[in-house]
Amino acid sequence: MNFQLSEKHTQHESASRRQHEHVDALVLSELNPLVVVDHLDGEHTTLTLLTFGSVREVCPKCQQGNLKLVLRQTSVRMAHLFCAECESCFDARYADGAPALTI
Repeated sequence: MNFQLSEKHTQHESASRRQHEHVDALVLSELNPLVVVDHLDGEHTTLTLLTFGSVREVCPKCQQGNLKLVLRQTSVRMAHLFCAECESCFDARYADGAPALTI
């Protein structure tokens, strides 16, 4: 899949991060991008994803830059963390198993 990222900044970024400051690292599990994103025009067309900032976690797959938060959108079925370097998608949970990407 080809992805093009567009980032949106919100005023509530720091407020949402404050809710779980006491929790250390998130538990990440890789997701199949074909399950997370609807790609109706075929695999070789570029899909634009709107991201909502970077998180502190680094991609566990390629160990490059920080992961980006992608919320549900027209072509995105579920909120997830995305690595722009290797185009991998991840679910995030707290150590106690609670989902980290639900509101």
